[in-house]
Amino acid sequence: MGTWIWGGGGAAGGQGAAGWLAGALVVALVVDALWGEPPASLHPVVWMGRALGALGAHLAPPGERAQDWKTFWLAALAWCGLAAIVWIAAWALQALVLCFLPGWAAALVLGLALKPLLAWRMLRSEVAAVEQQLAQSLHAGRERLSWLVSRDTARLDAAQVRESAIETLAENLCDSVVAPLLWFALLGLPGAALYRLANTADAMWGYPGWRGEGAARRHWQWAGKWAARADDVLSWLPARLTALLLLLGGGVRGFGAVSPLGLWRDARATPSPNGGWPMGAMARLLGVRLGKPGVYVLHPQGQAPQAAHVARALRYGQNVVFILAVAGLAAMIFSFLS
Repeated sequence: MGTWIWGGGGAAGGQGAAGWLAGALVVALVVDALWGEPPASLHPVVWMGRALGALGAHLAPPGERAQDWKTFWLAALAWCGLAAIVWIAAWALQALVLCFLPGWAAALVLGLALKPLLAWRMLRSEVAAVEQQLAQSLHAGRERLSWLVSRDTARLDAAQVRESAIETLAENLCDSVVAPLLWFALLGLPGAALYRLANTADAMWGYPGWRGEGAARRHWQWAGKWAARADDVLSWLPARLTALLLLLGGGVRGFGAVSPLGLWRDARATPSPNGGWPMGAMARLLGVRLGKPGVYVLHPQGQAPQAAHVARALRYGQNVVFILAVAGLAAMIFSFLS
């Protein structure tokens, strides 16, 4: 990897930079496992969300418009401006760290900077909490699921609550773990930060329709198109890699029981070009049916999810994180031995 990406040839730069970056990935996963999320006041994704929210209030129109190209391009420029700020800030931090800190310290600092850009412990805890509440009552399970999904949970039965929880786990395993780490591996801290901005922008801007209340009510048909397409592009490779890692994490069952053709059909069934890959892989690994009423069905011949399936889904997700940590550790060792 060229030093123009990693930020120079100082104390931790040059030939050893790739090794220390791999070490930073391991540090980030360890910190996430031990302590989870930093305070909101120190969380860069929270900062991104506040910036996107402030801009979005001025970009999305208060009324529905047909082919509103002016709004589209203004939102695209705003997205690009924020992306440039995020990229430059992350690149500058990485360059300073690699230039002026010894290797072990650079790996530690960059790992701490990378950690807020991924969130496995929080995702695992929230999905587990849905099942815990569902064990108390269907109402409690629906209520806890509403923290995670935008769909109306009031009419879901127990199996549908579990379907939504498993889907959330699979899709966010890509968005919150595999994708930021993949872009970190390819482009360093700037790549991971840019991806998290794109994913956050998609969540806040990318869904068409009306959002907000009262004077803040805005229509997002055109203001969010760029954000949605940008996230689709940046998530294309990570989504397919997540499906592969889930199959790998499933061991013999993963590659022995999952039909590639069936997974491909599941991936094509969802409106998203990416979400169906990790969700379909998880559905087939578990042998369950997943779906969104009136929108799509994945692995339609599968059974309705039970509590044991949620536990297995969490275990498969943990296996993926373990594979990533081992890969990072192996890359660091290989870099220093070569």
